[in-house]
Amino acid sequence: MDQWWLRTGRAGRYLLGTLATATVTLAAAPLLCVPSAAAAWAERHRRRAGALLGRPVEPGPRPLRRELAWLVVQVATGLPAGVIALLCLGNLLLTLVVAVGWWAFPASDPPRLLLLDVRVDGWVPALTVNLVQLLPLAALAALALPPLARVHALCCLAVLAPSPAERLAARVTELTRTRADVLRAHGAELRRIERDLHDGTQARLVAIALRLAVAGETLPRDPDAAAALVRQARAETEEAMTELRSVIRTIYPPVLADQGLVGALGTLGTRAGVPTRIGVGELGEVPAAVEAVAYYAVTEALANVARHSRATKAAVSVDRDGALLRAEITDDGTGGADASRGSGLDGIRRRAAALDGTMKISSPPGGPTVVTVELPCV
Repeated sequence: MDQWWLRTGRAGRYLLGTLATATVTLAAAPLLCVPSAAAAWAERHRRRAGALLGRPVEPGPRPLRRELAWLVVQVATGLPAGVIALLCLGNLLLTLVVAVGWWAFPASDPPRLLLLDVRVDGWVPALTVNLVQLLPLAALAALALPPLARVHALCCLAVLAPSPAERLAARVTELTRTRADVLRAHGAELRRIERDLHDGTQARLVAIALRLAVAGETLPRDPDAAAALVRQARAETEEAMTELRSVIRTIYPPVLADQGLVGALGTLGTRAGVPTRIGVGELGEVPAAVEAVAYYAVTEALANVARHSRATKAAVSVDRDGALLRAEITDDGTGGADASRGSGLDGIRRRAAALDGTMKISSPPGGPTVVTVELPCV
């Protein structure tokens, strides 16, 4: 019974809101024909319809002609649907008012029941005859309003939903953008590796070669000095190897090769700047590229937690749903994280997009912050 009335009330609110917005659409049609206004107005109603139907509605580009067509459909369907809801709910409300406030009407002109045409001039007709009218009105509202609201919401989504060709065009645009991001990121990564090798490892190898050449020339006349140069060259060789391993680690972390993603995440949790709980489900076989991006995402997210969030604890959850690997990083910090500021979060987004994955972030002021990365394993 409660759900019955909740559905009726929700549908009634939706239809009355539709009546109001359809009236605004009709009155302000010239203004709403402006592309930006039409897009915002259509998107608002798309979200209303999705909320009523319990469907997630992702924003997406639509041609102006589709939004203008929706304005016509909104007026043509929203006005009659809203009027029906107004009549049902208005008569219900009037019946209740008459039932308890009949005495406030003039004695010479008592109120009448709309359906039964009976004068209400005492408590007996107010409490009995009104009930006879109230029940069919309530039943009518409960039976008519939810399907009517659902049909209108479905109509709204059908008109505003992109066609297969538009979905394909949007997908091509998205892939073109992510490909450009990947190429830029790849170029920047290559330049960084080249710079690290040139300024670090290569410089040390040149110094080692010079020391060994000098040692070779010095050896016949001063063996002790030559031995000292060889020892210095050996020490620099070890430093060069350390730098080289550091560069390799940024390409593919050795811990992934040694321990796999599960072990690497466990090691990462012990090195995080805040107490971190690691939870990993059954992952199965994960491609190396997906492992690397997931590891990078968790590493960067935990680094942001330690640097910016003022969190006291964090949690990492990694699991797999069919062909989709999902990593979720949560902290109890102050919130306010924003990937659009060009931070490490944007780097996570770009790396995920390179594999046709996604990154979502929820970080209201005051926290908590939840970063979710989804990567296809195909």
